[in-house]
Amino acid sequence: MTVAIASATPDGRVSGPLAPYVGLLGVLLGTMMSTLDTRVTVFGLADLRGALDTGFDEGAWITTVLGIGQLIGGICCPYLATVIGPRRMLLGAILVFFVATMLAPFSPNLRAYLVAQFLGGLGSGTFIPLTIIFILRHMPKGLLVYGLAIYAMNSEFSQNIAASLEGFYTDNWSWRWIDGQYGLLLPAMFACVWFGMPRDEPYDSGKLRVLDWPAILYASLGFGLLFAGIDQGNRLDWTRSGLVCGLLLAGAVAAACFVIRELTVARPAIDLRILSRGYLILLFVLLAGFRFIILSTGYIIPNYLQTIQNYRGLQIGSVLIWIALPQFLIVLPLAAALTRIDPRWTLGVGTALIGVACLLATGLTDQWVTDDFVPSQAIQAVGQSLALTSLVVLIARATSTAEAVTIGTFMQTSRLFGGEVGIGFMQTFVRVREQIHSNLLGLHVQSQDDQSMSRLLDYSRVLGTHISDASEAAVQSVKLLANVVGRQAFVLACIDGFQAAAAVAAMCWILAAFVASGLSSAQKTGGPK
Repeated sequence: MTVAIASATPDGRVSGPLAPYVGLLGVLLGTMMSTLDTRVTVFGLADLRGALDTGFDEGAWITTVLGIGQLIGGICCPYLATVIGPRRMLLGAILVFFVATMLAPFSPNLRAYLVAQFLGGLGSGTFIPLTIIFILRHMPKGLLVYGLAIYAMNSEFSQNIAASLEGFYTDNWSWRWIDGQYGLLLPAMFACVWFGMPRDEPYDSGKLRVLDWPAILYASLGFGLLFAGIDQGNRLDWTRSGLVCGLLLAGAVAAACFVIRELTVARPAIDLRILSRGYLILLFVLLAGFRFIILSTGYIIPNYLQTIQNYRGLQIGSVLIWIALPQFLIVLPLAAALTRIDPRWTLGVGTALIGVACLLATGLTDQWVTDDFVPSQAIQAVGQSLALTSLVVLIARATSTAEAVTIGTFMQTSRLFGGEVGIGFMQTFVRVREQIHSNLLGLHVQSQDDQSMSRLLDYSRVLGTHISDASEAAVQSVKLLANVVGRQAFVLACIDGFQAAAAVAAMCWILAAFVASGLSSAQKTGGPK
């Protein structure tokens, strides 16, 4: 009997059967940090504004600039990977991210911090596309599904522990750990990539000369402007803001120029023609749809807990952790199941569970605390794991390894835009619905109906024991009633938000049926390569 033993090459890289796993560990650390980079910053935005001594409007650009950096990094990834190689690019991106996150906590002002955020986003934005490239190209075929399942689980897990991490850092250590935390993991990631990823082909400077620079410019400018317009839309009230309209219009024009160029040039770096396979478009639409739902509910729950229950980060994290933990338990059994059954079945079941979880959450009242969210969040966790893992496996099976670079970019773009549209929509939707409910509830107060007058009398009696002036007690009673109306209006708006998320889940479930027929016909003509 022979035993395969991992060895080291003269430059120290791991060879043999262990090499793919060392490399996989490195790229998975990257996906985790890429997701954490966004979510921890979102949860820590108030602390960052305070530390940088900046106002609400100026501080709102922190997450926008970070998202633009990640988007541009993901877009440039396929171009540069074909020129300098995935391994060299990933090592360089790690260094950029490391330097940016180490300098960010010591920024003297907001402008310096925004520069660090943008550079950090450029680095971390490449991690997810390059992870997909590595898994599709270098994982043993028998373990490909396991690698994809761990990737999907890892990405969603890190998203849902962000609130707990941010709360722990700011309550126990310092806001500087919002960025400084990566200094502990990036060296480990660098070592895993250095020793575990196969060496790239020798650098060919000729490829740099024929690189499609106009396409890079159009894509970076177009999608970056669109992202900024969506991210700032709710704060500036969308079409009532000339800035938002200008960002969206200019972004749409530049993105259209990018699409036209890539469809007409002889050697596009991002081959948009693969989207002519209709089922691939459906898969990426589904990915964007799932991100829409996940970040929509991820917006509603923390905001409810902050607004109604006055929770802080650690307390909010105790709710979201119920989405993260179950994924550890089902990731390997799910991967094993996907090697034996059609992923479209688990895609449908997972989508249905997400919808059920959203409907359960519509039972929300102003008395809900952590334990009340656990049933719906546990169901959503299982649904997300089933749906997202199945979707990633379906995308991988429907493409060839030669298309891995383009597929990685599409996945990153779908993730970012789907999530951004979800947050932008839900912020505006909840705000508008809150105003509507507040007006409707206020009509009952203004009409002096029996319930409103009874509530005011009760408040007056209670306050009368503490306030001797009857007129002052009456004024305070009205303020208390207005506060109750505001709370109830916000709760009703959150319920409407969960209903909207359930409606999107229903649409995704219907789309999944069309993916099934599309993939069947594709597999008859060649299937995954």
